[in-house]
This record gives sequence, C-alpha cells and structure tokens, in this order.
Amino acid sequence: MLMKQTKVIDANNVSDTTAPIIVVPPRNTSVVAGSSEITLECVANARPVEKLSMTWKRNGIKISSGVNSFGRRLTITNPTTADIGMYFCEAELKDSTVEPARAKAFLSIMEPPYFTAEPESRILAEVEKTVDLLCQAMGVPIPTLAWYKDSVPINELQNPRYKVLTDGGLQIQGLHPDDSGIFQCFASNKAGEIQTHTYLDVTNITPTFTRPPMDTTVTEGMTAVLSCEVTGAPKPAITWKRGNQILASGSVQIPRFILLESGGLQIIPVFLQDAGNYTCYAVNSEGALNAFAILTVWNRTFIVHPPEDSTVIKGTTATLQCEATHDPRISIRYVWKKDGIVINPSSSSRVTVEKGGTLLISQTWSGDIGDYTCEVISFGGNDSRKARLEVIELPHSPQNLLAILNSSYSHSVMLSWVRPFDGNSPVLYYIVELSENNSPWKVHLSNVNPKMTSITVSGLTPARTYQFRMCAVNQVGKGQYSTETSRLMLPEEPPSAPPKNIVASGRTNQSIMVQWQPPPESEHNGVLHGYILRYRLAGLPGEYHYKNITSAEINYCLVKDLIIWTQYEIQVASYNGAGLGAFSRAVTEYTLQGVPTAPPQNVQAEAVNSTTIQFLWNPPPQQFINGINQGYKLLAWPVAAPESVTVVTIAPDFHGVHSGCITNLKKFTAYYTSVLCFTTPGDGPQSPPELLCTHEDKPGAVGHLSFTEILDTSLKVSWQEPVEKNGIITGYQISWEVYSRNESRLARTLANTTLEYKITGLSSLTTYTIEVAAMTAKGTGLVTSSTISSGVPPELPGAPSNLVISNISPRSATLQFRPGYDGKTSISKWIVEGQVGVLGEEEEWVSLYEVENEPDAQMLEIPNLIPYTHYRFRMRQVNIVGQSPLSQPSRVIQTLQAPPDVAPGSVTVRTASETSLWIRWMPLPDAQYNGNPESVGYRIKLWRVDLQSPVLMKIISDRLEREYTVEDLEEWVEYELQIQAFNAIGAGPWSEVVRSCTRESVPSAPPENVSAEAVSSTQILLTWTSVPEPEQNGLILGYKILFKAKDLDSEPKTQIVRGNHTQSVLLASLRKYVLYEIQVLAFTRIGDGVPNFPPVIERTKDDAPGPPVRLVFPEVRLTSVRIVWQPPEEPNGIILGYQIAYRLATSSPNKFTTVEVGSTVRQFTATDLSPESAYIFRTSAKTRQGWGEPLEATVITTEKRERPAPPRELRIPQSEVSSQSLQLQWVPGSDGSSPVRYFTVEVRELPNGEWKTYSSSISHEATSCVIERLNPFTSYKLRLKATNDIGDSDFSAETEAVTTLQDVPGEPPRSVSVTPHTTSSVLVQWQPPKVESLNGLLLGYRIYYRELEYETGPGTESKTIKIPSALRAELTPQSSFQTVNSPSALTTYELTQLKKYKRYEVVITAYNIIGESPTSAPVEVFVGEAAPAMAPQTIQVNALTASQLEITWDPPPVDSQNGNIQGYKIYYWEMDIQNDTEKVKVLFLPETTVRLKNLTSHTKYMVCISAFNAAGDGPRSSPRQGRTHQAAPSAPSFLAFSEITCTTLNVSWGEPTAANGILQGYRVVYEPLAPVQGVSKVVTVDIKGNWQRWLKVRDLTKGVTYLFRVQARTIAYGPELQANITAGPAEGSPGSPQEILATKSASGLTLQWTEGDSGDKPTTGYIIEARPSDEGLWDTFVKDIPRSATSYTVGLDKLKQGVSYEFRVVAVNEFGYGEPSIPSAAVSAQLETPFYEEWWFLLVMALSSLILILLVVFALVLHGQSRKYKNCSTGKNISNVEESVTLDNGGFTSLELNSRHLNVKSTFSKKNGTRSPPRPSPGGLHYSDEDICNKYNGAVLTESVALNEKPLEVSESEATDSDYEDELPKHSFVNHYMSDPTYYNSWKRQQKGVKHPTPYRYEECAASETEPYFQTVITTQSTGGVYTPTGQPAPGSRTPVTGFSSFV
Repeated sequence: MLMKQTKVIDANNVSDTTAPIIVVPPRNTSVVAGSSEITLECVANARPVEKLSMTWKRNGIKISSGVNSFGRRLTITNPTTADIGMYFCEAELKDSTVEPARAKAFLSIMEPPYFTAEPESRILAEVEKTVDLLCQAMGVPIPTLAWYKDSVPINELQNPRYKVLTDGGLQIQGLHPDDSGIFQCFASNKAGEIQTHTYLDVTNITPTFTRPPMDTTVTEGMTAVLSCEVTGAPKPAITWKRGNQILASGSVQIPRFILLESGGLQIIPVFLQDAGNYTCYAVNSEGALNAFAILTVWNRTFIVHPPEDSTVIKGTTATLQCEATHDPRISIRYVWKKDGIVINPSSSSRVTVEKGGTLLISQTWSGDIGDYTCEVISFGGNDSRKARLEVIELPHSPQNLLAILNSSYSHSVMLSWVRPFDGNSPVLYYIVELSENNSPWKVHLSNVNPKMTSITVSGLTPARTYQFRMCAVNQVGKGQYSTETSRLMLPEEPPSAPPKNIVASGRTNQSIMVQWQPPPESEHNGVLHGYILRYRLAGLPGEYHYKNITSAEINYCLVKDLIIWTQYEIQVASYNGAGLGAFSRAVTEYTLQGVPTAPPQNVQAEAVNSTTIQFLWNPPPQQFINGINQGYKLLAWPVAAPESVTVVTIAPDFHGVHSGCITNLKKFTAYYTSVLCFTTPGDGPQSPPELLCTHEDKPGAVGHLSFTEILDTSLKVSWQEPVEKNGIITGYQISWEVYSRNESRLARTLANTTLEYKITGLSSLTTYTIEVAAMTAKGTGLVTSSTISSGVPPELPGAPSNLVISNISPRSATLQFRPGYDGKTSISKWIVEGQVGVLGEEEEWVSLYEVENEPDAQMLEIPNLIPYTHYRFRMRQVNIVGQSPLSQPSRVIQTLQAPPDVAPGSVTVRTASETSLWIRWMPLPDAQYNGNPESVGYRIKLWRVDLQSPVLMKIISDRLEREYTVEDLEEWVEYELQIQAFNAIGAGPWSEVVRSCTRESVPSAPPENVSAEAVSSTQILLTWTSVPEPEQNGLILGYKILFKAKDLDSEPKTQIVRGNHTQSVLLASLRKYVLYEIQVLAFTRIGDGVPNFPPVIERTKDDAPGPPVRLVFPEVRLTSVRIVWQPPEEPNGIILGYQIAYRLATSSPNKFTTVEVGSTVRQFTATDLSPESAYIFRTSAKTRQGWGEPLEATVITTEKRERPAPPRELRIPQSEVSSQSLQLQWVPGSDGSSPVRYFTVEVRELPNGEWKTYSSSISHEATSCVIERLNPFTSYKLRLKATNDIGDSDFSAETEAVTTLQDVPGEPPRSVSVTPHTTSSVLVQWQPPKVESLNGLLLGYRIYYRELEYETGPGTESKTIKIPSALRAELTPQSSFQTVNSPSALTTYELTQLKKYKRYEVVITAYNIIGESPTSAPVEVFVGEAAPAMAPQTIQVNALTASQLEITWDPPPVDSQNGNIQGYKIYYWEMDIQNDTEKVKVLFLPETTVRLKNLTSHTKYMVCISAFNAAGDGPRSSPRQGRTHQAAPSAPSFLAFSEITCTTLNVSWGEPTAANGILQGYRVVYEPLAPVQGVSKVVTVDIKGNWQRWLKVRDLTKGVTYLFRVQARTIAYGPELQANITAGPAEGSPGSPQEILATKSASGLTLQWTEGDSGDKPTTGYIIEARPSDEGLWDTFVKDIPRSATSYTVGLDKLKQGVSYEFRVVAVNEFGYGEPSIPSAAVSAQLETPFYEEWWFLLVMALSSLILILLVVFALVLHGQSRKYKNCSTGKNISNVEESVTLDNGGFTSLELNSRHLNVKSTFSKKNGTRSPPRPSPGGLHYSDEDICNKYNGAVLTESVALNEKPLEVSESEATDSDYEDELPKHSFVNHYMSDPTYYNSWKRQQKGVKHPTPYRYEECAASETEPYFQTVITTQSTGGVYTPTGQPAPGSRTPVTGFSSFV
C-alpha cells in the first residue's frame, strides 16, 4: 500500500521535479604539504532548486566543517597526510525519494624531497679500493636521484667503474687518482628538488695495519683465524710465516692454511701442535711492515656423561647429570634448556645447577615433564645433549563413590566408583577403607582389581554405621582418598557371640559370685540391654534357673540360696533390642565348703609310753563333712591345765581306720583326749573327751643338794624332791666314793620320805664324790653329784682369772680361763656375765651364759651372742656354798656381722592415693641389726595380683624408717607386697605377704577415636570410643564434652553424657559457620579424666548471614547520603558481598533502588536524592547460601542534624533480676533529627570495677535489653548511650545499684583433708571456697561420709565396689551425712562414732540459701588407728656422766593413747643450736626410761619426747633441760712462738675447740730434744685460769731445739698439743752489735753501740736485753728501737734499787732476732750503797747462816740413819731433772734456772767420775751416788724417795695441782723465777768413760711411808719486778724445802 501511494505521488509531480545531476564534478587534486588550503568544487542541478541539498562525505562520514557556497565547495585548511583520501559529493532533493546524484575525487598530498642518507662532506680513499657514496631521499611522490661529477652527469662519463646502486648510492671500484673530485646527488619530484655533495680524495698510502695480528686462542679441531688487515695504496701483498716457513701468500698454499681476502690466515682444522708465533708481512710500492701473533690451542670441551631419559615421582627431586671434560686453562658454563627455553635457576628455588653441571629439580610436578638439553659453553668449544624427563605421581582419588545396602545379605554393602586419573602410571589396585561408628579408618579390602568399578563389601557388623572411602595405588604409591560416602546404618541383630571370660567363684557356702566381660564389641550387633544368667546343678538333668541383669553396665551377679559345697554349671548370654544372643560355654564352680557337722567315729585313745598317746578313729559320714576333708586334729590337754592344749594335725587317709599319735607329753600326767575333722573353712565338732594317763617313767634330778655337820668322819647330806617326779617316788639312792676311786663306792637306798642322810665312816681330810638320785617303779632317775672334803667345810670359791677370747663368730665366742679356788668342793656352775653394746664404765653387766655339771671346765663356748656387737666378759664360779667373786673383765671384742634374723614386724599397707600405697612396719631394734647400723635398710617387694607383671623393688636406706609410700603404681589395681631388712652382709627373711589396692582415680587417658562431623549449620555429631581399659583407673560413669567457638569463646561449654556405653552426642544450638574446638573426657566418681588433645576442630555448615551492624550515615547532604556499616556479627559463612537498597519513605514498599558491592566494601554513597526527604535504606549480606536478613534504617536528606540526647528513665525491674542476668529498660531521648542507629550498654561491677562495654549493637528500636553473664550476688550499675549518624550521645544517668540474686556456690571447699583423730573418729579440715565463687552468703558446709566396702574375691572382683558411685544424687540410705551449719569461720569438724577398721569416703559441700556447691573430690580415710593425742608426761633429765643423760617419763594418759603404744621418739639437741644438732633416738619398746649416750661434755641439752603407735607419732612434749658432766678438754687450738732470742721466747696457744667444762688452767711442758751438756731438763708450768694463754720462757740455750707441749685442764687434763722450736739466732738474722758501752748519769743510764753485720736482709731495729744481778737471766728490756739509733737512755727510776744490771743489744731483721752483743759492764741502779751491801753486814749474815745450816743438817742426819738403806738408790749416774711451776694471779710469765748459791754448796760429789751440772737446782728429790744415801751436800733430807731408771724415750714429767696458803717472804731465793713457777727439776748426766746408746731419765718413786710436807714455791709478778710468792701446804706433794738452793 505504501509503495503504490509513493508511485502515485511521483507521477503527479513529474513536471515539477528534476532529479539531481552533477554538472561540475570535483577533480582529483594534489597539493603540496604545508599549503594553506585546498578547495574541492562540485556543481549540481535539480528541480526545485530550493530543495537541492549538497553534502560532502569522507570514509562514509558526513563532513560539516569547511563547506560553503551552498555546499558546492569544500575547503580544507592546512591539509596534512591525514586529509588524504576519497571525497564524495552528493546532491539530493529534500523530501523526495529521487535517487541522489554522486561524484567523487581523490585528494593527495605531495611532499618535497628530503635526504635520509647523505655522503660525508670529504671522503679519503685509497687507490684500488672500492668506495660507496651514500645518497637516499624520500618525498611524495618518490623523488628521482641523479649523480654529477664535477657538474657532469655520471651517465655522460660512461665510466664502467662508476655504478649507481639500487638504493641511489654511487659505487666506484678500483679507484684511480683521477677519480678525485666533487660528486653531487640531486633528488627531485613534483613538489621540488634538493641536492648534496662530497669531495672524494684518492691517494697512494704506505701499508698500515688497520687490524694487526692478535693473540688468538682456539679449540682443537676448530677453525683459527689470525687477522691481518692492512691498508695502503696500492694494496699491499700479504705473506704469513711461522718461523722461516711461508704458510700462505699470493703464490704459496699449504693444506689447512688459507690466506683470506682480508689478509688474515685461516687454519682449519687446528691441531694442538699448531700453537706458536705467526708473522704477517705486508708490502706495496710505498713500503712494507710486519707483525706477529701467538696462537694458543686448547683441548676441546665435550660432554662425557650426558643426561639420560628418566622418570621421577612427583614431589621428589629429579637429577639430570651433564659432566663435561675441558681444558684446565679455561672455565666452562652449563646452560640447561627445557623444550628449547633456557632454564634460569635463580628464578626458581626448585631448580639448581650444581658445579659439575648436574641439574636438580626438587618438588617435581607435571609442569616439569619435557625434553631437557644440557649445553656446555666455553672458550674450548660448546657441546649439548638432550634427555627426556617424565614425572609420575600418585593417582587421583576415585570419583563418585557410592555405597548402597545389599538387600540380599545384611552384612554387606555395594560400592561403585568412577576410575580416576592414574598419575601417568597405571593403577595397580584399589584400597577400600571403612569407618565403623565413627572409629578411625581401617583397611577392609587391600587389593581390589584396578579394572573393577564396583565391589561388594562384606563382613560388616549389624547395628553399626559405616562410611567408606577408596584410594588407588600405582607404582608411586597410594593416592588421595576419595570423598567419604554418606553414613549407612546396618540393621540390628541379636548378639552373635556370648559374653567372654566367665569367672565363677564361691563366695560363701551358699553363694557363687559370677563375673564376665561383655562380648567383643564387634559381636554386639546393637546396643546391649543386659544379660541372662542361667545355672543348674552340674551333671544333673534339672531345669535351669534364670536371672535377668537389666543393665549392660553390670557384669557380675551374686547367685544366692545355693546348696553347700555343691557344684553348679553356669552360663551367661547377652541381649539387645533384636533378641537374645548365644549362651557362653558353661563354667562350673562349687559353693564354698562348710565345716563338718559330725565328729570322727569310733575314737579310741591309748597311752603308748610316758610321753605318747595313740589314737584310732573312723572318719565322719561323708555327707556331714560339707567340703574337702583337709585332715584331723588330735587334741590332748592336762586335766590340771585345760588351757594347755596340744594339737597334732593328721592328713586324711582314705583307706580304712585312721591312726595318729601325740608325742612329747608330760610324763605320768592325766590327759583328756579328743579328735575332730576339719575342712578349709574351719574345724568340725570334737569327739567326746576321753580321760587317760601317760605311763610312769624315771624321775628327774633331785633339787638343792647341800652338806651340813661336816666332821672328820661324817657329814649330813640334804636334798629336795625332784621337780619332775615322772611317777610315784619309791625311794632315793645315795652313794659316795673317794674322789676318782670307783672301788671305794658305797651306796644306800632310802625311803621315799627321806630327804637327808648322814654319812659316817669317812676318812678325815679326804675328798669324796657324793651322788643322790630319786627312784620310781621304772628305775633310778638322774643323778645329782658334788665333791666334798671330810673335815673341811666347803668355802666360797675364788674368782676365775686369765680370761682369753678366741674363735669369734657372729653369734658365739670361745672363752678360755684359769679356774679359781674351788672352795674345797667341786664347782657346780660357771656363770658368764657381759657388758653388751656401747661399752663404758657405766654399762651394766648382764648374765650371758651358765654351765652346770662341768666342774673341770677351762674353756666355754658362749652361745646366743648378738652379731656385730661389742662385748666385754667376766666370770664367776659357783659351788655348793655359793658364788665366787667376779673375775677381772676380759678385753673388748666385737662379734662378726650376720644378716638380720627377723623380718620387720607389724607390716600393714593402706591405700595412700590413686597411684601409691602406704606401707608401715615396725623397724628392727638396734640389737637385731646384726651389722653396721649405717648399712641397715629395708627392701620392699611388690607385685600386681592380677597380672604376671615384673616385681617392683624399693630400697629404704634409713634403718629407723618405719613407713614408706610406693609411688608410680597403676590406679585401681591390687598389689601384694613383702618387706625384709638387710645389712652389709645380706638380707633377712621376708615378712608375711600383705595386700592392698590403689585408690580409684580419674582416667589417665582420653576417649579414643574422637571425631566430629557437622550435620547442619547449628549441629555437630560427635563420636568416640571408650578409654583403653588400663587407663580407665576406675568405673567410667560417663563423659563430658567440652566445646567452644575457636577464637571467640574464652571458656568452653560442657555437656555431660551419663553412662559408659553411650559414645556419641549431637551438639545443638551452635553458632553457624563457626570453628569449634571440641574435647571429650571420661569421668569416674573421683573426677574428670584428661580430655583428648589436640582438640577436634570442626566447622558448622554455613547459612544465610545475619544483618550487618552499626549502620550509620556519617555524611548526609540534601541530595546525597553516605552509608557506612560493619559486617554481620553472625556472618554464618564467607561474606560474598553486600546489597544496599533504598527508597523514598513515601514510595511503594517494593520499589527499591538496589546496588550490590563487594565483600570488602564497607560504605556506599547514594546520589540524586530529593532534598529534605525521608529515605529508607536496607543493607544485607550474602553468603553462598543466599542473602541474609536486611538491616533497615531511615535517613532524612537534611543538613540540620546533631547528636542524640541520652536515653532516660533507666530502670531495672526487680522481677527481672536473676543470679546471672537482669533486664535494663529505658526511654529513648531525642534523635537530633538523625535517627538513632544503635545503643551501647556499659556495666560496672561494684565497688571498684571499671565501666565495661556489654554490647554496642543493641537495636535502635529496642527499649530494653537483657544483660547476661553476670556474677551471682554481685552489685552492678549500668548506663546507656545512643548513637546516630552524627555521633554518640552522652551517657545516661547511672542506674541505682542492683544486686544479682544468690546462686549455689560455684566451687566446693578446697584443700580437704581427713585424718584419724581417735580410733573411732576422724578430723575433717578444709579451706573455704574462693570468695568469688561463693555466689551468696555462705551458710555452712555439709559433710557426706560413708563406709566403703570392697569385694575381696580373686581377680578383678577385688576392686568391685558395692556402691559404684559416690555422686551426690546416688548416695544410698546406707550412707549417713552430717551437716555443719556454720559460716565460713568453721573449717574443722570431727566425725565421731565411726566403725573401727573400716575405710570411709568423705566429700564436703558448701551451701547457701539457694543450695549446695559441687562436691569436693572424695577423700578416703582408714578408721581404727590414730596417733597418740598427747605427749608423754613427767619428763625428767638427769646427768649420769660427761657423755650420758638418763631420761625418764610417764606414758601419755590412757585415754589419749589411741591404741597400744609401740615406742617413743626422744628428740634431743644442744641448747640454742637445734637446727644443727637435733637428733632422734627411737625406742621400739614401750619402756619409759632411756640413756642418751655419746653426748658432748658439759653441754646443756634440750629433750622432748613423743609416743607413737601403729598409726603414727603423737605430739612432742615441751622441752626439758639437762646438762652433762664435765670432762677433760680437747687439745689447745694452736701453738705459736714469737720474739725468739738466743735465751728467751714467747709461747702462746689457743683455747681448746671443745672445752668440755669450765677451763681451770693450762700446763706447759718443755724440754730439749737432745741433752744439753749431758743434762735433759723437763720444765712443767701450771697456769691457773683461762684468761692467760701465753708464757715468757727465759732459760733457753742458744741454738737448741725444744719440744713444747701444752694441755688444758677442767676436771682433768686433756690431750697435749706439741711443737718444736729452736732458740736463736735465726739463720739470716743480723750479727751482734759492737762496742757496747753503758754510762750512768744522775738522771739515767745510757747504752751505746755500733751496728754489726746486718745479715741476709737489712736491719729493721734493735732490742735491748738486761740481766739483773738478783735474777741472773736475760730478758727483753726495751723493744722496737729504730734501726738508725745507736744509743738509748733509760731512767734510773725504772731500775730496781740496789740491783746491778748487765745489758746487751740484739739487732733484728726480717729473719728474726740476731746474735746478741757482748754484755756491757755491770751497772748498779743505786747511787749510794745501802748498809746491807756493806762487807761487814754480809760477813755477819754468812756466818749466822752457816751455823744454822750445820745444825739443821746434823738433825736430819740423825733422823735418817734408821732408814739409810731402805730408800737408797744404787744409781751411779744421776742426770735427770724435772721442774714444775704453778702460775696464778696473772702477771707476765717466764721461767729460768738460776745458779745462785744462797750460802749452800752447789756441787755434786764427784766420786766415780761424775761431775756437777752447770746449774744446781733445789729440789725435794733424793739423789744418791755410790756412797751417798739420803744426803745432799752433807745435809740430811727428810723425804724418802726412790729413783727408778727407765729410758728417756718413755719418761714422763710429773706435776702438782696443789694450792698453798702460806706466803713466802719477798725476794726469797726463788724470786728469779718469773710468773710464779713451781719446779720439779731433774738432771741427766753423762758418766765419764762410759758410752750409753741413749741417755737415761730417772723418775722418783714415792715410798710407802707418808711423805713430809714441803712447801711449793709460787711467785707472782708485781710492778717494778718485785715478786710475791704465795702457797699452801699439800700433803704428799713433792716440793722443795724452803731455804734450799736454787733448784726445786
């Protein structure tokens, strides 16, 4: 229709319309680039003209710019190459369908020529060379090139050497000199023309090297090229030479050597011998030159070990070797390529190329498969080799594994799968694994044909769930497992196997305990519901009796009401939901035996002889024995003593009449007899008693044989009846004979009433043997005999002597002795007594052994001694009169060691803990050690009862230990143990076996095979298997599952599964898509076991997410909004993105603008919004499960916003407060024109807690919130703030304090301990729960306790507990409980009235008003034993000796002993140092006295005592004090010497380390080591008091070595400390000073000297010694004089008046005091001579003294004549002197021997060659020569003294301890002894002409008469050297007579 209409229109307008035509078409036009413009013109014609339209197009696109003149012209300004193209001109009529007219033209752009390559402006060329002149140009169109030489076109020159090249350049060959000139190149096209030029200069040139020969290195076999490029004109000729040989030139050619066009020399191939120098010669007409190069030839590099094709396993390391050999002078480089691409080792850590070229590829994978090429690159040549590497891997897992139940067979499953990728290695077989009930995977089929894709899996167990998985195996190994199949459950079937390990044991005589174990779990075929037990009489066809055990947890049954001692057969079967399984194999067991109920029959008893009764009997009837006949017991008991029953056990004889005998009965005694039969449980009834009497026998010995009325011819014998009559005494027989003469024997028989007899007709003074014996009808009894001398009454015997001990063994010793006087009668008994143990004077003597009827014994074997014990023996002998005195004690011996004889006693064992047993025993007493106490210990042996386990040994080395805890045992296991004592010799016997069981504990291992599987987004299925039985350690009561969200929850939640047979649980209400850590533990009644570790980790499945949170609009404009959110708190999966939807609040609810953004985006800006409008925004998150719930918020597009006002009216309804939560309610405040987005709640715990955010994502719509996870009974305050887009509001006002409600205490009491208090009570102690766990006001505690009853049967039933659980909910009525209602103040309670010897279990809870806490862990305690509650009483400590204290006490009060006191522990220590010295002595007997020995002398000791019984130690008593007596002290601590000169020294010493008492003083003794001038003088000095511990000695002899001995004294002298010292001068000390001069003036005395030899060291100073005329000994006068001094002045007031002094000077250096100077002249200290020094006064005094002395001597001579010979010594050489001095009252102490005479002649008689000693001394000793007795220089002495001679080596000094009261006059003859000495002097003198090997010392021996009193001289020092002697008489002491000369 439309087309037709169009044609009509055209037809109607044909006269008015002319189709357009192009009149003037546009022309193809070219224009030069850079022109300003170009115009294309196109003229058209058409009708109507006004509708004519002209358009221009290019490339189909209309051109709008540059068109003018109504479209006729197209002007293009500044044309460029971009404008090139075809232009179309189109003319058309508007609104017309007439075809338009078209024309076209091509516009091209021309470019003027330009050069792209030009010649250089000047070219220098050589003759005969070829030169190229460059010229290249470009332009549009392409320009043409033309060459000119010197303005002449080249083509006109027609020179054949000129050649124009195709690129436009000009080449000139064979240059001639006339080729020089200007060459021009013209380039032209339509757009223009350009030209360039160069000047060519051709010259002749001398040869020049452009590339001279260079040293070259090549590889053998390769091509060597030696360069030699030479320039020159004309061209030089080249010649190569090696040495003188031409190798190559224009005319010479040698094989392999080629002259190159360039002039170089090519050598091909190169040999090693080609190495050397090569010379190149170049010659032309202009000249010649040469140069050489060195050719070096290397060995060729090539690969000797190429890589080989190899196959490796994926993940392992591939090794491709590539070893090359090369010239050592070069280095090589390895390049590896894979599939032609170079491998760069640095780009991959997996690929390394070793130094030797080997390629290592670690962790290979399929990408490493390919061809590998090894290239060796070096200057010595290159080489390459190729190899193929294949990588094989584990096969992939089978796909699409499906498992389907097999309908035809219930125990199998059909599996099918799809073949996997084989890992480039064919699959060898498949492995099928299965998981049964979530247990670990295990291989079920191990070799499935690789061609198969399905298989039937059989051998499965009914009622179990199964999962399957597969893997393929190739030559590499086992591949990945396939995805597990879904879990299949096989249908339930009855158990296919009976219970196992059926054990039956008779429990009583009417019951049997049956125990079993469940069938193997694989045979359960479902969940076991219980067991059926059936039993019947064994061997009889009777019916079964059945018992139904309805719990599968119970695996025992006590079958009661059975027949005594009868055999039963018993079977057990299990059943489940599908039915009853098979019964077990029958076991048979007897009920226990009973005791016989009838006595033996036909019993006959008859006395066989005097000590034996024979029995005959028949057994009881068999049906009355009630068990196995274990035998018979024959009984006999005296009529007079029915408690003394003799029992003989006879084994049963099952053939005929039984018989048996009882022997060793009393003779001639009436007995009752009986017989009984017994079985294992006990004895049956006795047969009726029968009375009979043993036969008569010979009597025993008569008693107490004695003699009276002893005359010369007669005596009376008396005796007593025998103790053992053994019949009816018929008479007595008495006989007598002369000793040892049997032929003189006479005998008489007497009546039985006669007990004495007078023997007559004896010979006087004759020894007789008299015998007496009793008689019965059976004969004469034992004879009692004795010897007696007629006429001589017997006397007490004398003591034995000469005791010698030999043959000492552990338990005996042989004692030899000489018998003492027999008392004129025979010795009837020998008694040996002994001191045992620690030997001392205080030890008591005890009787050890007695021997009778061995009158002539001289040696006794003493038996029954204690091993390893000290003994001292003494004896006495006994005759008819009595006992002799005691002999002298023997030497001390020690018996040898032996193993202990006895085992420790009273061994008991108790459960200590789950893994330990507490063993207790009575230690061995000291007397039973039998060896060194240090080596005594105990050995415990224990073993498990139920297993053949190795025996454990424990060693206890403490001999006093009486208890031990064996650790590291198995929990809940019964053990048996024994104990023995041992010492260094060996071990004693083992004790009796005792048995005990460790306590039930918590499981020590977790459940096994724990696995978890998420079944939904909120549920996880958890399965496990039970704890291995050895690790259960008790009865498993259930399981606890601990689970928490990983990284989210801090504390795990707990779910409890009761029972041991439920081993799976479904955890529900979990968080979605959250990783959970899950652990399972088993628990017993004791507590929780260990959970599995590491935890099982499983993630719940994902779900749609929750809404995003914290949606805010921080930027709001009038037309835009920026929205910010946070990810959902419950993402429930991986967030994949977010969706933002928004709409006007007033628009349609479903018309949202929706935008999706990525998962990392947290904000979005919405634009083009309407101002001042409310918009609703929704934000939702997406997981793979879809979009989650949206979060919606409203926003207003306004700029007038502010922060919200805080919420108000916060309140907490009390009805909404619980123990751990509360509800907060509020009223929202103003939103500030910006809606509230969320609320934030903060909580503060009172009183001191900080504000903590509870939640910051509470919905903006909420007006209340439940606050959870609070602590019970705690006060809180809360506050709230709102948040909108602008920010947070201020916090609201705080709420009032609100306290959560109380809850049950969260923890039990802590540190619960239960200890026995008395024998029927225990003390429970505990600590309160932690305060934070009380959860309220603690009201008190509840203590639950119950008696534990353990089964005692064999095997496992020994640990069966009748009450299997101690959980609170399961306490039975048998348990009793005690409630302690008290606040937390009470933490101790005594449970009383408990049963003795029972174990109790105690748990404790805390409770408040809400309820009880969990129970504490059970604590077990054994009741019946308790340690003593009080200490011993009335303790007294008494000193016995210096090392012993005696302790006595009374036992604790009886009501506090709590059992039998087994002994006491005595703790003692030195006062004030208890920690260092405390010791304990254990007394294992209930004695109440003990001696503490080996104590420190004179020391205060504290003693306290505790009693102990079998349960332990009681409290200690309060300490009591005692002190040991004094004893001799120890040696002084040190001995030192100082200020040693030629004649003096100071000796000092230290206090004894152990004073052992109050120190009374010291004794110093010194003597020369060798006699001095034949005299050995021993000087003894006693010093009183302890403060002075030094002594000045002044009577030494120069250069003599002295022995000093010092000892301290308390009540006695202690040991000596001794040292040697040599008198000066010391070696190296100075010589003597010279020129000593003493001058006296009115005021003082000056001493001058000059320095002498200084010695080995410089002189350091001087001292001055003085010798007063009244003392005669040198002593230090002045010390510490400087070394520079040569004089010293002393005032006369310091000297004693009337005394003259001599002085000498001693120099001192480091070595000591030197040689003294020569003494000065004597200088008097008195200016005027006093009268008593006048000669006349001295003469009168001398004459008076002489008369007095003569009178005294005469009187003494007369008095001693009667004793002249009694006390005279015959010694010829008297040369021994001893001195003794007692020092007291302080003062500086010194000693000397002075040779003052005091008018007494001081020489000894020189008869027989003796000579006087150098210094006679006074003394109370008597000296005798050959003709002198009791005289001393003509004076008769009144003391009688004998001299004993003994060698010097064994001599001892003597001293006195006497004190004196009489004071001697001052300045007496002894004043020269400084510091109060009392001397006992003795001399030694060497006799002339007689040589003694050793000098002798003579000691005085006191005569028997009483010695007269001699006064001891004691001198004291006073100021100014005046001495005051004091003293008192001491009877019997040896002291000099006052007035004697100067020795004492």
